[in-house]
Amino acid sequence: MVDCIALVMIVRNESRCIERCLSSAKPWVDRIIVVDTGSDDDTAIIAANLGAEVFYFAWNDDFSEARNVALEHSNCKWNLVLDADEWIETGGEHLGKLRSMTPDFVGRIKVRSSFEKDGRSYVAVDLLSRLLPGNVRYCGRIHEYPAHQLITKEIPLVIAHDGYSPQQKEQKGSRNISLLHAALKDSPDDPYLKFQLGKEYETCRDYAAALSCYLLCLKSCEKAEPWRHDLIVRTLYTLKMCKKYEDAIQLADSEMDFWAMSPDFFFVLGDIFLDYALSDPTQAEDILPMVEGAWQRCLEIGEQPQLAGTVEGRGSFLAANNLYGFYLSLNDEQKATYYKKVSETLSKKPEKMHKK
Repeated sequence: MVDCIALVMIVRNESRCIERCLSSAKPWVDRIIVVDTGSDDDTAIIAANLGAEVFYFAWNDDFSEARNVALEHSNCKWNLVLDADEWIETGGEHLGKLRSMTPDFVGRIKVRSSFEKDGRSYVAVDLLSRLLPGNVRYCGRIHEYPAHQLITKEIPLVIAHDGYSPQQKEQKGSRNISLLHAALKDSPDDPYLKFQLGKEYETCRDYAAALSCYLLCLKSCEKAEPWRHDLIVRTLYTLKMCKKYEDAIQLADSEMDFWAMSPDFFFVLGDIFLDYALSDPTQAEDILPMVEGAWQRCLEIGEQPQLAGTVEGRGSFLAANNLYGFYLSLNDEQKATYYKKVSETLSKKPEKMHKK
């Protein structure tokens, strides 16, 4: 292996965004390797014009095989794996430090994914293993993962991702669902595949199907799984969307001790209590204080970016904005005004709300 860093990608019909991705990485890497899996647009031409080495591979419904083919074209000590709808937002200068480091670990980087839900825009944050030693390869037909037994280290590199926009979700959703069903035929007891299938159905707003997948996943998901936090929050949300409020509260009670420091958990719990109160006005007097308490707890906890699937703002400005709307609905103008100012302040400086 050569002491260099390669950007390694698989692409298909990404003319919309590939230039942004490659331009963001080009100053920081030594090689750009792009494997086209069947584009019928200008993806390959754009990549080549930006200095990428372009190769071709016939798509066979297996993401791992395609990624591994791309990795085989690299002779670098380190490989940075990105998708075309991602780009380096900050921290590219830290990549250069890897050239002198022994490739005995896998680098985890922060990926910030913008998405829309309930008519609002959000940013979800995940730490993903994307900086790989040259000999590491992938497993899994879809939602593939690097197979290794190395330690992981967090690298201060931040990637932005816009692949969850409505247009992009529509294009990829049905494909991913089909691939996940095929993968589950091969591995019917794999909880991670059930979790990912639930996410795809949730993205398509088929909340009943998503909930079914999440509940099946919960039966076999180990409590130590790093993605369990995301699973619990999503299960609570889909229970709410299916109007199964009592089931949601029961699940929240059983998981409370594990997620006492999760703003996402309490944020969704507040939403559940609010919808429950609105669905049954006779109980509203008892439930509404729980709404208030859940969102205030989010502010007490603060942002927790290390939690899988966390959404930026649930420990700061989003929670404060919910409290603003809550007090406004109760005609408590003093508290509403206070939390409106809190939300505006925190939305400008969310990084100061990170707590440990």
